[in-house]
This record gives sequence, structure tokens and C-alpha cells, in this order.
Amino acid sequence: MTNGLSYKIVDVFTDRALAGNALCVVLGDVDGDEERMFAIARETNLSETTFVTRTGDASYDVRIWTTGGELPFAGHPSLGSAWALGPGRWTQTSPGATVVIEASESGAVMSQPDPVFTEVYPEDVTAGLGLPAASVPQAFVAEVGGTRHLLVPTDASIDRLDPDLRALGVSTTAVRATGVGVFRRVDDATLHARVFIPGVNVPEDPGTGSAAGPFGVLARRLWSTDEDVVIVQGAEMGRPCRIEVHAEEGNVRVGGRVAPCAEGRFAFGVGTAPTVGSPTL
Repeated sequence: MTNGLSYKIVDVFTDRALAGNALCVVLGDVDGDEERMFAIARETNLSETTFVTRTGDASYDVRIWTTGGELPFAGHPSLGSAWALGPGRWTQTSPGATVVIEASESGAVMSQPDPVFTEVYPEDVTAGLGLPAASVPQAFVAEVGGTRHLLVPTDASIDRLDPDLRALGVSTTAVRATGVGVFRRVDDATLHARVFIPGVNVPEDPGTGSAAGPFGVLARRLWSTDEDVVIVQGAEMGRPCRIEVHAEEGNVRVGGRVAPCAEGRFAFGVGTAPTVGSPTL
């Protein structure tokens, strides 16, 4: 079994450390040991922790874990993992999607599968968010690479929301979604978003790349916003993120800056990880 895995912590969607969305990238082979991966993700206690296995000169497989279980696909873990490997054009394969990521010295941009939208009744999730019912005429489930978000477009201010996470948990469970993404148009080139993930140790996500493409595409459909938009997210948590989205259906791209924060090695010895329960989301 692995003895001392190396890791890097990077901050995604920002140009400075200790801002943006933090990610732990584990650069070592854990032999597909899901208990070990889950235990490490719980130890880091970040939004996500990734486990990268190189499969070629410009390709790798990745497993993406939260403190609650594994995700088939996610945005900021994809960008941060590619950036941690170094500049270049990378093909990343996760359980839910294969995407191409262009990493540079300052950041990364990835292709993203077109989102699939399903309209749902907004009443319960609107109440859970504490928004006026009249401000949310529609809600949608968006699926990208097997990851589902419940998206709530609104014309109300969202910077002071105090959501009922238990109620949002009921709403996400009903539609098999990971999180609730609420967003509003600031102007034709800017969206303001917040994403809540009930039932995990990090209930609000500072910057959500897997929802960013759907935010941009849906905003174009609903409000005729620009094809290229910036999504601002995370300021309410003290982790401001700036997510750049090209919202052209058939050519969706999501990117942003990435900053190094820390690196080191996990200092556990040979052996199996302790049993921590079955990963669930």
C-alpha cells in the first residue's frame, strides 16, 4: 500500500492564495482504494480532493471526492488538477466525462459537455432559499457529466441569503442533485451565483465550475446575456471567485486563474485506511 502520498493545494478561480476555491490534488497511486480516498478527502475537509493517475504524456485519470463521497465530474477539481500537472493540453477522464483542459502558467480552461436541462417546480426550493416566490418563475435541473445541480434563476438579490439547508436537502434529494445553484443577471456580461450543498461539511461552495457552464447557457436562454460571461461567486464566504464562461452550446468552455497555496506529503505508513462508512452523496 502507498507510503507517503504527495499533494498540492491550489486555489482555483483566483490569482492569489487563500482566495477562490481550494483544492487538494493528490499526486500518487492509491490503487483504486476508495476507503483511502474517502479518508483523505475527509482529512483535508475541502470542497473536493482529487486523485490523479497519469495515463500518457498528455492524459490522466482522475477521481474526485468530497467529504460526503465521490463525484463523477466537477469543474474546479478538473481545472486545478490539470494546472497542478503543469502547462499543456491535457485530456482528463473521470467516471462521468472526458474533457480537454488547456493549462497555462496562470490558469486553465476546459471544454465542458453541453448541459441537459429539465424544468422542475420551483416552490419548495424557493422557500428553502428564502427568496420571494415571485422572483423565481422557473427552476431547472442541469446535468453535466453525470453531476446534477438544481438551478434557480432569480431577479432578487442573493448576497444576504440565509437558506434552510434541511429544506434544500429535501429538494436536492427529490431530483438527485448535488447542490442548489441560485444566480442572477448583474449585466449582460456578468452573473452573480451562489451554490449550496446540503448534507456535507462544506455547505456552500465558493466556485462551482460544473454549474458555471449551465449558468451561462441558461442565462443566454432566459435573459439573452453575452456569449462570454464572468460569474462572480464566493465573496459571501470570504473566498471570492471569478469564473470565465464561454456559453456557446456545442462549444461550452469554463476557466479561470489558479494560484499555488501549499504542497507536501501525507505521512501515513503502510496499511489500509480505517473504515469510515460507505461514501454517499
